Amino acid sequence: MNTTDNIPPRLQTIIDDFRESDRQEKLQLLLEYADRMPELPPWLREQHDKMDHIQECMTPVFVFVQEREGKLHFVFDVPPEAPTIRGYAALLAEGLDGLPAKDILQLPADFFYQMGLQQALSPQRLNGISAILAHMKRLAVPYM
Repeated sequence: MNTTDNIPPRLQTIIDDFRESDRQEKLQLLLEYADRMPELPPWLREQHDKMDHIQECMTPVFVFVQEREGKLHFVFDVPPEAPTIRGYAALLAEGLDGLPAKDILQLPADFFYQMGLQQALSPQRLNGISAILAHMKRLAVPYM
């Protein structure tokens, strides 16, 4: 099976942008995604304890999932002082927004290798980004 078979189209476009970039451009793209991460909605800021803390990340990463009409929407809270992790979380939120749980669960855990992120990030950061997707998948399971 082709590894792109389980990649949603919007995420595939993001992957292609990264794949076509050199190391420095990959870092710049992550920074651009970090800058685009939306602020937490006011209701979630007031109820931050409802967000899941992704323990495996050294950076404090929090995620919340909402389900509307069978589609999942992820909201992240990652400090601006961690732009690479913030950027990765933002691109996941954008690339996977509005998909059903089964599509999230079918996403290959190592799809970021298609982006070439191993050229730009340390193994420690790669572990962190793996943990983010793994946590998103755990949150998606009840919606199957």
